[in-house]
Amino acid sequence: MIKRIQQFFNTQIQARTGSGPQDSQQALQLATAALLIEVSRADFAVDDAEQQAVARAVQNLFGLSRQQTDELIALAEEEAKQSVSLYQFTELVDKQFPAEQKIQIVEMMWRVVFADRDNDMHEEHLVSKVADLLHVPRAAYLRARHVAEGEVNIDPASK
Repeated sequence: MIKRIQQFFNTQIQARTGSGPQDSQQALQLATAALLIEVSRADFAVDDAEQQAVARAVQNLFGLSRQQTDELIALAEEEAKQSVSLYQFTELVDKQFPAEQKIQIVEMMWRVVFADRDNDMHEEHLVSKVADLLHVPRAAYLRARHVAEGEVNIDPASK
């Protein structure tokens, strides 16, 4: 699998940037995508709306093409399946992203949660846990939730 990840970044990212791939940026993209995938799986039911929300978030955050996004998500799904902890993903994001981007990731996670117009307690718990591991202040966490929630009509009974 490591070979597939390196091949993806060598062919896709290097071609796009015109320079050698930066391992930390590659790992950061993979970790971010894996966190978004994990939140989509938290309620044990991944639907098309959640998958599309993950793809949009990854594509917009990193400026990837649709093909690059699809390949990154496929790799992140494999990585998430093999992972035993969120820590390997959150540690990298926490160390490499400034506070504003960490908050943006939490907001993207909330968008994935609300993509299916349902708010599951497992999803909510996971976003809260990731926000804590990323050292996102509680006020910023709540503001990110409010922004994402305001973009969709949530069933009040699901809260």
